Amino acid sequence: MNILITGGAGFIGSSIADAYRELGHDIVIVDNLSTGVLENVPRGAVFYQMDIRDESFSDIVSEHRIDVINHHAAQIDVRKSVEDPRYDLEVNVLGSLNVFEAALKHGVSRVIFASSGGAGYGEQEYYPADEAHPIAPCSPYGITKVTVERYLHYFNIVQGLTYTVFRYTNVYGPRQNPHGEAGVVAIFCDKLLRGDAALINGDGEQTRDYVYIDDVTRANVLALDMSGSDSYNVSTNVETSVNSIFRILNRELGNPAKELHGPAKGGEQLRSVCSFDKIQAHTGWLPSVDIEEGLRRTLEWFKCTIDDE
Repeated sequence: MNILITGGAGFIGSSIADAYRELGHDIVIVDNLSTGVLENVPRGAVFYQMDIRDESFSDIVSEHRIDVINHHAAQIDVRKSVEDPRYDLEVNVLGSLNVFEAALKHGVSRVIFASSGGAGYGEQEYYPADEAHPIAPCSPYGITKVTVERYLHYFNIVQGLTYTVFRYTNVYGPRQNPHGEAGVVAIFCDKLLRGDAALINGDGEQTRDYVYIDDVTRANVLALDMSGSDSYNVSTNVETSVNSIFRILNRELGNPAKELHGPAKGGEQLRSVCSFDKIQAHTGWLPSVDIEEGLRRTLEWFKCTIDDE
């Protein structure tokens, strides 16, 4: 199968690219390297350094006779989306439209789209959130992800484009950038290993649903054999506080760091956790890596990376 992955030099996209290559698929990666890293591109994949808004994107889809587009390229920084919502709109919505129009023009059989559970549902009305939960994004980033889902629904109903939407919770694991794609796990791993202060925002009791990268990758493999079009949470149904993340990582290192708290971030969600019942019912997918094991694996990867510097 010929698969094009947008954002395929990034943390999640490159992990998926590796899994697809191991299955024998031919991979084309489009990434502008704004946050992605060229070294992440798997050997044997065809790489184009290109923005998804570029008009010539369509030519790549045609030239490589793409069967499936796995669309992970995005502006993913929530705070940046608040500072510059227009840029967020241009990349995440207009860029996605460019991808979908190319898919329709050249007969792509399926689009897999990386959406967001936490940012899309907003402050939850019940816990865990399933796919029927009200959509109430509290950031321009969340708004753009929901908007792209709506466009996919439109293109499916009106023009027959088949899609799978994955609403990820907080993805973590090896290759996550502690700077450009900053998630709390990557930030804490990097700072604790370097002996820097790992500051916890507010009281640290805010919770998220942390899903390990290997489980996310497995969902994207299953998507290649899905039928129909639908949206699915990719999550663990487990809430973990920021304090717990810090304490587990610190304990793994022998508790070298003091627990330091700073000011709370304005507008930050207090709780977020999503149900995976729907994807389990449709595909058998279950999260297989719990938070303690996932954090151990992630910490080991960061140790090796820092040792190699």
